[in-house]
Amino acid sequence: MTVYKPPLRDIRFVLDHVVDLATVSSWPGFEHVDPDLTRGVLEEAGRFMSRVIAPLDRQGDLEGATHHSDGSVTLPASFRSAYAGFVEAGWNAVKSPVEYGGHGFPAVVAIAVQEMLTSSCMAFSLCPMLTQGGALLVEQYGSEDHKSVYLEKLVSGAWSGAMVLSEPQAGTDLGAIRTRAEPQDDGTWRISGTKIFITWGEHDLTENIVHFVLARTADSPPGTRGLSVFMVPKFLPDSEGRPGIKNDVTCVSIEHKIGINASPTCVLAFGERDGAVGYLLGNEHDGLKTMFTMMNDARLHVAAEGLGISERALQLAGAFASSRVQGRAIGSSEGAGSPIIDHPDVRRNMLTIRSHTEAMRGLLYDNAARFDAERHHPDPAAAKRAGDIGRLLTPMAKAWCTDVGVDMASLGIQIHGGMGYVEETGAAQLWRDARIGPIYEGTNGVQAIDLVTRKLPTGGGSAVHAYLDEIEEVAQSAAAVGLTGMADNLATAREALATATAWLLDARQPTDRLAGATPYLRMFGMVAGARYLTAAAVAAHRLKDKGDPDGYLAAKIGTAAFYTGHILPTAQALLPAVTAGAASLETAGGSATLVP
Repeated sequence: MTVYKPPLRDIRFVLDHVVDLATVSSWPGFEHVDPDLTRGVLEEAGRFMSRVIAPLDRQGDLEGATHHSDGSVTLPASFRSAYAGFVEAGWNAVKSPVEYGGHGFPAVVAIAVQEMLTSSCMAFSLCPMLTQGGALLVEQYGSEDHKSVYLEKLVSGAWSGAMVLSEPQAGTDLGAIRTRAEPQDDGTWRISGTKIFITWGEHDLTENIVHFVLARTADSPPGTRGLSVFMVPKFLPDSEGRPGIKNDVTCVSIEHKIGINASPTCVLAFGERDGAVGYLLGNEHDGLKTMFTMMNDARLHVAAEGLGISERALQLAGAFASSRVQGRAIGSSEGAGSPIIDHPDVRRNMLTIRSHTEAMRGLLYDNAARFDAERHHPDPAAAKRAGDIGRLLTPMAKAWCTDVGVDMASLGIQIHGGMGYVEETGAAQLWRDARIGPIYEGTNGVQAIDLVTRKLPTGGGSAVHAYLDEIEEVAQSAAAVGLTGMADNLATAREALATATAWLLDARQPTDRLAGATPYLRMFGMVAGARYLTAAAVAAHRLKDKGDPDGYLAAKIGTAAFYTGHILPTAQALLPAVTAGAASLETAGGSATLVP
């Protein structure tokens, strides 16, 4: 597998010219964030991830995590030393508040760091992702006592966090959860039940693990209305806040998966003896609302998995295609072989990966910046608008980026040919690792349903209409600088998306909206991707007047032209699928006819 090279130049380009980090950094709360500091942080993050974390990727895939008879789980020794260095360098604390030991950077800077971490080793990246989400949960819903004991340790990464939701009978349907929580006289709760698919639920990288558990209290309402969130540490903190007595939590087993082998996916048993001690976060019966703080944060990070895998596939396939000599390209010297990157079909595949990677980077960075604006923009109206658009983009970004990540990893295998189908090149591992993304944090079908049933109708459709207006403005900017073909293609796709949006907002039958949800999300993602690539092309066109000695700016324009000319037209083709309604699904046969 080739050495990972952090795409720092492109990361900085998107931050500077697509999401306007300079403006984000000018808002209250970011006074300490200046361009030089941010540039230095990104460069150091790139060095650390590529030199310390990336070498773990192959080893972790081969060795994986090991479950022992006493319930403990161990990782390779190199993971422990790398994680210690990760914590010591402060990479877990990039976006956390300064008052709890964090660095207080904008979320958009943190997502850039997360991209590099995920590209380096996706399996490793899941532990910090969940820990950061847990810290956010404690910050928003923990008592002052909880914060004093747990928050700095979670912010630093000295203690890790785990999201504990699923059960054998309750995957997506969290209303079916049976894990119980019984109140105690001392204000704590006793948790009992079995949880499955718990990412990093047990390991040996940190001195304590804090489980954030969805459970049902006695006499609670049925369904999700009866759920509450409890903080359940692996070791109960002593009077000085250090890990003390082992709590009644046991890792029964870990799953044997097709990918992310170094990420322990655990079956956890709570309360096999006297009950696991837990602490209520937020209000009783408000558990799903409370947990969404952690879940929505995780969804952006999972979206970054699609981006990170695609970037790695781009680099791996590019190195192979540049060195693999096969056949003779048209126009090459007689008798000489050509690197396969000179063949048009391979170039098309490489441009497909490259353009999707850059499109995802623009989308994710903008999505994160919207939440920075919601929390820090000095104009309340602008802050609200940004938050509404951020919430609109989140389910689309999570689903589209993870689906695209799988597609680009698969295309990377194709570029390798037969060598891609053997493990030694590393191309196969990228596909295996990427495949969990469309399942994580709510399957992509659920994300599509959330998008069309909850996010689109917000404010009578005000958020989606505001975003459509922004796409139109980008198309007009492209036309103004002479990128007319790109502008026309974006405007045409935008109109198709607007038509699909109006149809879904007006649909009277819920089943019609549900039937069109997934093709609509795919369509939305493709058009949004074009919006960010076009914005980058406009910026590159304007900067070219100052010179382009290595052709980087020309390549940005060319990548956007390829995507809007070759990829984007397929977005319009999804319109009939969006507006077909549920009847076609029903007339194709009932459930019985779909089962062989």
